Amino acid sequence: MLKKTPFHSRTSALMQADQWRRWAGHKVASAYEMTHDREYLAMRNACVLIDVSPLCKYEITGRDALRFLNRLVTRDVSKFPIGGMLYTPWCNSHGKILDDGTIAHLSENRYRLTSAEPNQRWLEDNAIGMDVRIEDVSNDVASLSLQGPRSRDLLMSLCDAPLGGLEYYKFVDTTIAGAPVMISRTGYTGDLGFELWMPTGKAELIWDTLIEAGRAFALQPAGIWALDVARIEAGLIMLDIDYTPCNKAVNEVQTSTPLELGLQWAISWKKGNFVGRKALYDEKKRGSTSVLVGLEIDHIEYEKQHHEIGLPVPYPFIAWRDVIPLFADGEQVGYATSGVWSPTLKKYIALGHVQLRCSAPGSLVTIDLNVDRFRRPFNAKVTQLPFFSPARKKDTV
Repeated sequence: MLKKTPFHSRTSALMQADQWRRWAGHKVASAYEMTHDREYLAMRNACVLIDVSPLCKYEITGRDALRFLNRLVTRDVSKFPIGGMLYTPWCNSHGKILDDGTIAHLSENRYRLTSAEPNQRWLEDNAIGMDVRIEDVSNDVASLSLQGPRSRDLLMSLCDAPLGGLEYYKFVDTTIAGAPVMISRTGYTGDLGFELWMPTGKAELIWDTLIEAGRAFALQPAGIWALDVARIEAGLIMLDIDYTPCNKAVNEVQTSTPLELGLQWAISWKKGNFVGRKALYDEKKRGSTSVLVGLEIDHIEYEKQHHEIGLPVPYPFIAWRDVIPLFADGEQVGYATSGVWSPTLKKYIALGHVQLRCSAPGSLVTIDLNVDRFRRPFNAKVTQLPFFSPARKKDTV
C-alpha cells in the first residue's frame, strides 16, 4: 500500500484523471489535468505548487554532526553558516554515487539532510564512533516546492520575511497563517523558486493559504510530468533515471561517479578525507571515461520524416526515461537517459552519457528514434548544460 503525503486530501481533490505515480513509497501526482501543459506554462510564466513531501529527511545533531557530514559527503559543509544550504552527492568507497540531496544548517550542531531515497542505514554505518544522532523526520516535516517567476511575490504577500534579499541556497524561518515555516531559496526547476518546510500537522493550512492567495498570481498546482520537463531543461540529474545508485547496481559498470555526472564543482578536495575521496582523486588524475552532456536532437529532420509518410509529429511532451544508445563513426559511444520537447526553448533535448572524445560542445552523435514502426538515426548535437538558466533563478530584489 502506497503512503499518502500530508497534502493528499488536497491533491486528490484536484485530480481529474487518476494520474498518480510512486515516489519513495508515496502516491504523488503526475498531472492534475489530462495533460500537464498548463502546469508547465505556469511554472515558467507564473508559479506552481508541487508536493515534494516524499523526500527523505534526516535531522543530524550532536557534537560531531559537522565532522560526520564532512566525512559522508563530497562538499565541505563547514563553508555553510547557519541559514545556509548546499547540494551534494555522497559516494561509497569506490567513488560511486549512492544518492544526492541537500543539507540545511539549522542551528549549532544541527543539520537536516534530504535524499531521494531512504539512507538511514548508510548514515548510521558511517557515524560509528562519533557523537552524533541521526533521526528520520520524514513523517514530521511536510514540504512544498513553490516555483516560477511569481513565486517570490506570492510568498511576500503572506509573510514578512526578507525574501527579496534571500540569496540562492539560503533559508529563513518565518510564519504563514500563524504556522511556522522554513522557506529556502531552492528547487528542482532551474527557475526562481522556493521550498517550504513545515510541521506535518500544519500542511493543509499552509496549502490552503497558498492556494487562496495564489489566485492573484496565477498559481497552478503541478505534478511530476511538468517538473520532469523543467529539470531536464535545467540539466538536473534524477536518481534511477540519469544514474543508477551504487546500492542498486548489479556491478560497477552500471554506476556513476560525481566526475562522470559533471559534478566536479561539488567535490571539495581540500577539506580532508571523505568517503570515496581516494577513488575520486585517482579518477581526476587519470580522467573519466565518460561524462554527462546535453543533447539537442535534430527535430527538423524528425518532423520531416514523419511528414513524408503522412503522420503527425509525436514530439515527447511527457519526458521519456529510457536508455537509448548513442553512436559516432559506426560505434556506440554512450547512451541517452531522458529526453523531452522543450516548450520554452522549442527544441528536442536530452541528457546523455558519452565518451570524452565526443563530449565537446558541437560534437555530433546519432540517436535512434521511432518513426512509425521503425528505428531511424537522427543527429544529436552535444551542448553544455544547463539548457535553460534564467538570471531570475539567483537574483535578489
